[in-house]
Amino acid sequence: MACAEAGASHSYSHKPVLAGGAPRAVTESLQDRYAPHGVCFGCGPKNKEGLHLKSVPFGDTVIAEWTPKKHHVAFGNFGSGGVISVLMDCHGNWAATYALMKAKGFATAPGTVTAEYTVRFLKPTPLDKKWQLTAWATKIEGDRVSVSGELKVDGSATATMSGTFVAVKEGHPAYYRWH
Repeated sequence: MACAEAGASHSYSHKPVLAGGAPRAVTESLQDRYAPHGVCFGCGPKNKEGLHLKSVPFGDTVIAEWTPKKHHVAFGNFGSGGVISVLMDCHGNWAATYALMKAKGFATAPGTVTAEYTVRFLKPTPLDKKWQLTAWATKIEGDRVSVSGELKVDGSATATMSGTFVAVKEGHPAYYRWH
């Protein structure tokens, strides 16, 4: 599914299915491999106060498992919509980056930013369980990637996302964001 030219367009038509609804064990995340010095609040390995999301390729999909803490609460035993939004935004960015790398044969991760992003909250997300995030590219047009994703707990979707993420060019403040 490669896009040989910079302006080429490709649409992805599948939705990933994970065996048993759970991610497989992996050894290295995209963040650790391509952005070990990243300071992003949601996914930067070097942000001491951050969420430390670890997004891992799984076919054409990017998956992550994340364990919330008590201070990620919104009410009762349920997670903050803001925390959920940050995690899904970061995960969507990495799905876009990974899709561009695969489609264009890049050896390094292009710096991407969120151009447009929507989260739909389906039901409250419990804090006392692991969260599984999945994101996948639905379309690539040049340096723009449309991404869809979902957050599940115990196999049940609690939130979905869709967004457009763009690989930035040299001169943009985020160009070297993964370095």
